Amino acid sequence: MIPLILYDIPSKLEGNYWSPNTAKPRFVLGYKGLPFRIEWVEYPDIAPRMKEIGASKDKLPDGRELYTLPVLSDPNTNALITDSWNIAEYLEKTYPEKPIFPNKSQGLILVFNTTVYSLGRAAFKFPFLRVSRILNERSMEYFITTREELHKEKISEFSPEGPKRVEHWAVIKRAMETCKEWYDKEEGKWLMGEVFSYADIIIASRLFWFKRILHDDEWETVANWHDGRWGKLLADVEKQCNEV
Repeated sequence: MIPLILYDIPSKLEGNYWSPNTAKPRFVLGYKGLPFRIEWVEYPDIAPRMKEIGASKDKLPDGRELYTLPVLSDPNTNALITDSWNIAEYLEKTYPEKPIFPNKSQGLILVFNTTVYSLGRAAFKFPFLRVSRILNERSMEYFITTREELHKEKISEFSPEGPKRVEHWAVIKRAMETCKEWYDKEEGKWLMGEVFSYADIIIASRLFWFKRILHDDEWETVANWHDGRWGKLLADVEKQCNEV
């Protein structure tokens, strides 16, 4: 089998990985045991590189259409897929062994995916601030410029120390408390009890993002909420997906 190609965004961090969106297909590929390689693409190079290979634009929740990552290329089928959810659907249909949508759960998990996205949206400027510090120089400049234009404020004003940062932390904690309530509905370590699914990958990808871009003490705070549940869940998903 020819290795699949996952397009991802590099950083200054050891190992490069940081994005929650590209983490989702990487977890799925690992879980299904599919061979793949990473092609790193800096932010300002995404549009020209994706045009070059013929990838489609992604439609964002706010209605904008632009070239984004992840994109997955499968040379075994000549498929080229944009967006983490579309990639998950493609991999499940094309390589159904070890399902990520067990018990006909795909529709429910799609709703879950949208719900999780909305949970912490009010606090995203805080992690965006952290992301701006871990990118390589060209990507950092691009990220800061485009985010400042989109949000109509300087990135230094996204989440300054003080009341705004406190509120962002409160939003993140409330989001994780909601996730805890969901996980507490079933016995077992996964959202579906003893059955692993893409829903767990969605949560773990958000946790992975926090672990990679937050300061060490900030990540430890999140990881240790609810008796250390979130640090353990991320470790469990990484093990399940052959990331360790």
